[in-house]
Amino acid sequence: MDKKLFYRSSEIFYRTEGMGPPVLLLHGFAEDHRIWGIQTSFLQKNFRVIVPDLPGTGLSGGIPDMSMEGMADCIKVLLDIEFPPESPAVLNGIIVIGHSMGGYISLALAERYPDSVKALGLFHSTAYADNEEKKMARRKSIEFIRKYGSSAFIEESFPALFSERFKNQSPEIIADLTERYAHFNPESLVTYYHEMMKRPDRTHLLKKISKPVLFVMGEEDKAVPPDQSLQQSHMPCLSYIHILENSGHMGMLEEAGRSCTLLNDFCSRDSRN
Repeated sequence: MDKKLFYRSSEIFYRTEGMGPPVLLLHGFAEDHRIWGIQTSFLQKNFRVIVPDLPGTGLSGGIPDMSMEGMADCIKVLLDIEFPPESPAVLNGIIVIGHSMGGYISLALAERYPDSVKALGLFHSTAYADNEEKKMARRKSIEFIRKYGSSAFIEESFPALFSERFKNQSPEIIADLTERYAHFNPESLVTYYHEMMKRPDRTHLLKKISKPVLFVMGEEDKAVPPDQSLQQSHMPCLSYIHILENSGHMGMLEEAGRSCTLLNDFCSRDSRN
């Protein structure tokens, strides 16, 4: 079911599918809720899946505060609307899984509203802040977007997110995604980059969190290298770790079936607790 909420003078689009314990899936940078399409179709058999377009993305308008914390506040309002105070979801918390930038927002949500999060998933994402090398790369991307536009940027950057094997075997999927997101709002892309560079290190949250944390990493991920994720995976008191051997940064597409299974297993385990 397609829905909208009015938040800080903007309409925020989201979709709910299925029935059961709630699972929130947050997409990453230069994506929208459709990136989770295969997993949404799979998980809705057992869960109520909520997939929003983050502010400034897809059918959602921008908001004054597009920081990771500002977008986490927006998501909290969405959850408050979907789940009244007396609902079991409010009492027990919600399973939140974020891809890449969506993981940064998931971490901010867990820090700001800990009672709202039952379990946390970092899907090709990290709690580390950007180092100087990463910031420099983001600044170069900002310059590229401002000079050539979002279409050229998506065409240039998207293939690098995938493993060599996937690029060779499924070029049509990458081509379809490139076409889908070619007209992404360039100002949103620039704003996201600026806000990601400013986000704080949240490894302290992983060290103190008492809830289960899922780490999904790609063996060929250049954006969030697996050794970086492995360094963090020992921080929570309870971690579930999966390495997708044939994936880069887009495991929900590169190894869609395995991603569906591991997400379902994680959500099933923690919906019973």
